[in-house]
Amino acid sequence: MEAQSYVLKDISPSDRPRERMLAVGAEALSHAELLAILIRTGTKRESAVLLASRILQECGSLRGLVDMSVAELTKIRGIGDAKAIQLRAGIELGRRIARSERTELPAIRRPEDAANLVMEELRYLKQEHFVCLFLNTKNQVILKETLSIGTLNATLVHPREVFRAAIKCSSASLICVHNHPSGDPTPSAEDIALTHRLMEAGELVGIEVLDHLVIGDNRFISLKELGHL
Repeated sequence: MEAQSYVLKDISPSDRPRERMLAVGAEALSHAELLAILIRTGTKRESAVLLASRILQECGSLRGLVDMSVAELTKIRGIGDAKAIQLRAGIELGRRIARSERTELPAIRRPEDAANLVMEELRYLKQEHFVCLFLNTKNQVILKETLSIGTLNATLVHPREVFRAAIKCSSASLICVHNHPSGDPTPSAEDIALTHRLMEAGELVGIEVLDHLVIGDNRFISLKELGHL
């Protein structure tokens, strides 16, 4: 059973993360302090902040924490089912917020605009996902759709799938996006060849392929900027 005798109220008021958050705002808190607020209590030997610091050390980074399941989290000393579930719920809520759609249609003016729309959704995935952003005549995103999910390092999509979806939503143009699970967004020869096939198909049906982005871990590459479109 998880020991919970060392709680946040036992810590000096100036060191309590909840009080610090009220005083200086969430942005000023460390990763460990934010985690401490989520897990609420520590153990007999550690405060919630110290336990949170150890969780980060054992996970290696916030990215490592994001990838951990409830079962994996409970293997960390001091983390029982309740704390593990709280952490997973907080992580999943953050992911859903990152993926939530805005009420106003986002407009794409540059590659960074498109990358920002999909970065948090794609950067942590362990398989390649091929996503299309379908735009209207004002370059506003009217639909974002995942058309293919591949293996660890490859994804397959046929131009007919892309343009069938584009025609269905009356798209004027589109931007193709896929992720590299390795975190390195350097395009492969296959990525470049697929881009050329899509561009040629778009010319035939009258729907322009504006760009093809490759998403890595918090970075991306635009094949248009590389001169492939």
